[in-house]
Amino acid sequence: MNTAAQHLQEQFDTSRQQIKAAKLGMWTFLATEVVLFGALFCAYAFYRYVFPQGYALASKHTDFALGTIETAILLTSSLTMALAIRATRLAQRKATVYFLAATAILGAAFIGIHATEYLQEWHEHLWPGKHFDESLRGVNGTEMFFTLYYVMTCLHGLHVTIGIGVLVVLAVLSFRGRFTAGYYTPLELGGLYWHLVDIVWIFLYPLFYLVSRT
Repeated sequence: MNTAAQHLQEQFDTSRQQIKAAKLGMWTFLATEVVLFGALFCAYAFYRYVFPQGYALASKHTDFALGTIETAILLTSSLTMALAIRATRLAQRKATVYFLAATAILGAAFIGIHATEYLQEWHEHLWPGKHFDESLRGVNGTEMFFTLYYVMTCLHGLHVTIGIGVLVVLAVLSFRGRFTAGYYTPLELGGLYWHLVDIVWIFLYPLFYLVSRT
């Protein structure tokens, strides 16, 4: 059976040191992601303060139902990710693979629904530019709202897509028996990344879908 010691790299003295280094590296990476999204959140807050009426009007044109469904999907995916790690700790390999697959499928469903939402907004002329909805163009801040909406949600969608790829790799490795109750650090790191993706969306959801509904 694989153990943490068997996965020890030569640059580390102990498996505990290796695990701590891996987690520190992941937390450092996540901190850079927080800085990236934090700058965009600050831009959103500034323009919302400057154009409160424009933001409220533009928000009414986002699809509240789809946004809520997407939120529920990502929250459920966080649960299945946590269950995958728990299954590994209990040495339940098949359950780990199933929960990782479920998480990846939920992530793909999120991407699919959001792509449908983009298509719907395209037909409604809600993309900033010369074809932007004339009824909104005359209100200051509406185009800025949708500019930030697409930038931030597309960036988030890219992270979700990357996360799906990571989940598929973890599921394959789990199926091959690479993780055990004594060694599942890659799963934990993948879980941290996926939870960050979910947390970012928890902030995006009220900013873009609930402005005019509060």
